[in-house]
Amino acid sequence: MIYLGIDTSNSPLAIALMSDDTVLIEETTNLKINHSLTAMPAIEEMMKKAKITPKDLTHIAVAEGPGSYTGVRIGLTIAKTLAWSLKIPLHLVSSLKVLAANGQHFDGLICPIMDARRGTVFTGLYAGHSLESVIEDQHSDLKEFLEKVKILNKPVLFTGIDIAVHEGVIREAMGDLALFSAPQNRLPRAVNLIMLAKDVAAEDVHHAVPEYQRITEAEANYIKSQEGQVS
Repeated sequence: MIYLGIDTSNSPLAIALMSDDTVLIEETTNLKINHSLTAMPAIEEMMKKAKITPKDLTHIAVAEGPGSYTGVRIGLTIAKTLAWSLKIPLHLVSSLKVLAANGQHFDGLICPIMDARRGTVFTGLYAGHSLESVIEDQHSDLKEFLEKVKILNKPVLFTGIDIAVHEGVIREAMGDLALFSAPQNRLPRAVNLIMLAKDVAAEDVHHAVPEYQRITEAEANYIKSQEGQVS
């Protein structure tokens, strides 16, 4: 079986090809480049390097979000198009769980962080080793979320490229319970995405949707406008 993994849910672009349990090629970039312009050409070039053709693919794995609205949509659109046209299974995995997998062997809890601005984050809490969800993925005020985490009184490994933005708040809230992954272990890895996807049932391509964890700004503005009309 040959898996293609795609994660465009945040600023990094992570793609990989695996044949059964063998990593054929993995590429990760952390440049602020529009995924709509770079993702598909990068996938095509990677497949060319690995001498893999589209007809060789047997599974597509994609990060479903949360993250950048645009980034999540781009990755899922590419994945759905490939899965539909090639008639192969499509597997969706939480973008936060993909990040949590960076610390899978940590003896404690793992907290992936994606900045969502204005003191809020996309985050969740996972058990080390098993990566089972301890606190579900969510969009949350970081300080409020950390209050829930601290109650558990266990060491927590924070990971994700955005933890540097919130390190001060995390240290203040968690004290000695907070540990931080090394910089090289903060990027999403498409190989981890594929390994997680192997334990996830395939989705119906036509019903696969992004997991944003919050409504878009346009939706929020529409709701406000409707509330104003009612009042």
